[in-house]
Amino acid sequence: MAEVTLKDITKLREETGAGIMDCKKALIEAGGDFEKAKEILRKKGRELMQLKAGRQAKEGVVAILVSEDNKYGVGITLKCETDFVALNEQFQELAKQIAELGLANKPSSLEDLLKVKNSDGLSVEELIGEAVGKIGEKIELGDYALLEGEYVYPYVHYNKKVGAIVAFDKVVQEEVAKNIAMHITAMNPIALDESDVPEEIVQKEKEIAIEQARQQGKPEHILERIAEGKLKKFFKERTLLNQPLFNNPDLTIRDYLAKDGGGASIIKFKRLSVEE
Repeated sequence: MAEVTLKDITKLREETGAGIMDCKKALIEAGGDFEKAKEILRKKGRELMQLKAGRQAKEGVVAILVSEDNKYGVGITLKCETDFVALNEQFQELAKQIAELGLANKPSSLEDLLKVKNSDGLSVEELIGEAVGKIGEKIELGDYALLEGEYVYPYVHYNKKVGAIVAFDKVVQEEVAKNIAMHITAMNPIALDESDVPEEIVQKEKEIAIEQARQQGKPEHILERIAEGKLKKFFKERTLLNQPLFNNPDLTIRDYLAKDGGGASIIKFKRLSVEE
């Protein structure tokens, strides 16, 4: 058996961030081989991920990055169990690293992002496994978004728990883009306008409106008309272009774009939150 020294343990700890006893055990098991010891620690992280799979990850951070030319934007939520870990510098650095890998590789889905590898040949899933081994909490990738446009703008709230990315069809003033991204973060629209609201949501809201009117004793022959009126109100309150701007309620987002957006249109947006 190779001799494992305190110097070896300290070096492995500095390179992996794992606990001293975990590093010692890994080195002993690996017979002093550093690379093998690292793989043992990674395996332990994967095993911990499986053990903690049933636990709830309700805390975390949002990380959003855009390309230098502002034509691509990537956003993720990285989730954990406690706010203490969410505030940890290592955890936040991992979120940034995952967002960077997403921006560099532009995977089409969260599942594909988990397979993306860094320069050391480790996948995002393996990086998360390593972090679980170091930190000892359930950590998971909660959400992922890739947006493309002529101008993509990112916004992350100061608490890093919520943010938004907006893709425009042309370059707009930064203040306009920021106001719209902040509005999305604050007001949580479900779609760009009424035509983008999923049909199942429309039908559900219509059914609710009809049932409410029926419970109020309204005649059956006017229930459909009442539901249509409530749907119009729903679209105004929950779709981005129809919502009043959060810091200037005299203007809808559609009006704001026409007035100050230089004729730009929003191609797509995504709100990211650790609570979702």
